[in-house]
Amino acid sequence: MGNSAASRHRHGWPDFSAYRPHPPADVLAAWLRDAQARTELLTSAIDAVRLEVPQLAIVNPPLWEIGHIAWFQEFWVQRGGSFAAPSLLPGADGLYDSARVAHDTRWSLALPTLEATRAYCRSVLERTLAALARGAPEDELAYFVQLSIFHQDMHNEAFCYMWQTLGYALPPAAADERPASTAPAGDIEIPAGSLMLGAAPGSGFVFDNEKWAHEVEVPAFAIAAQTVSNAEFLAFVDDAGYKRREFWSEAGRQMLDQLGLQAPRYWRRVGRSWKQRRFDRLMPLAPREPVVHVSWHEAQAYCRWAGRRLPTEAEWERAATAGAPSGGLRRLPGQVWEWTASRFAPYPGFSADPYKEYSAPWFAEDHRVLRGGSFATPQRLIRASWRNFYQPHRADMFCGFRSCAA
Repeated sequence: MGNSAASRHRHGWPDFSAYRPHPPADVLAAWLRDAQARTELLTSAIDAVRLEVPQLAIVNPPLWEIGHIAWFQEFWVQRGGSFAAPSLLPGADGLYDSARVAHDTRWSLALPTLEATRAYCRSVLERTLAALARGAPEDELAYFVQLSIFHQDMHNEAFCYMWQTLGYALPPAAADERPASTAPAGDIEIPAGSLMLGAAPGSGFVFDNEKWAHEVEVPAFAIAAQTVSNAEFLAFVDDAGYKRREFWSEAGRQMLDQLGLQAPRYWRRVGRSWKQRRFDRLMPLAPREPVVHVSWHEAQAYCRWAGRRLPTEAEWERAATAGAPSGGLRRLPGQVWEWTASRFAPYPGFSADPYKEYSAPWFAEDHRVLRGGSFATPQRLIRASWRNFYQPHRADMFCGFRSCAA
């Protein structure tokens, strides 16, 4: 990252010392290998048929996505974020730069073969590992290595979303375990108080939309100790919740009309019972598991029916940290991303990090914040300040919600 083109490109970049402490080189190397192994596992069943997926707004062609992951790591870690620095793969910028290659054109690109794409991935990984083997990484290198790892982690989770959307099986070694919550029923009472919302400098790697922690006052509230379960949501469905339009916003009603929903989109009534499609399997609906694959609109409608409401992201973060005597909300294995009431917006004094396309382009659109993580989210990504964000009609993610007393 010391070439002149990269140095010129760094103008306006942040002081990377603010993202300390960073993991040592051997931990970063282990994370890199782990993320790549997960990508290879999740895409191990790809064959000529599964490479040709339908053109949908919520998926990418798998061959393009595998190459994009490697390109992203090479571009930021090895090329210093500079288009003037050459890629290992001639023409890669015109194929894999998601900010400049329109989504709908990715199905018609002349991409390298799967074998050539995997070889490109291996070459990029080897070069990054070699950079880490030289000794303790400087702040800038540590930042971009972590950015590439977490970017790959998110794409690995997106592969799981894609296989669910398309009804493909997960590889046997890729666990789909969603244990029922063991948290007590009822609400946790959170007293009024101040919260430093967001991440503080010196707390390690964070994304730019978490910057920086700022004080907000949070009134007292009561939040459910566990996420809404399948059984709880089924009561809403059985009470004609999807037909009673008084529970739905105008945008929610438009979504219902467009999709023809009478229940969550992967639920199926078989005789007198309900089943749920998980990837390629139709399974009995587990009553105590978190309801999953419900949109923000569906979560809002349930809350209106139940006389409850979604938490704001400030309430969620306060409850997840020091707001409750028990230590706050717990992320359980197999839990879901949780919708909040909050629109995705910049924090005061926001400034974009070098990967400017991560957050800023989405502030102007209607995206809602999700917090927490799912069974497909690596633990290294989980922290109370992390903000995920999707449009309110989306439900292909492993998303659910918990509610607050109105």
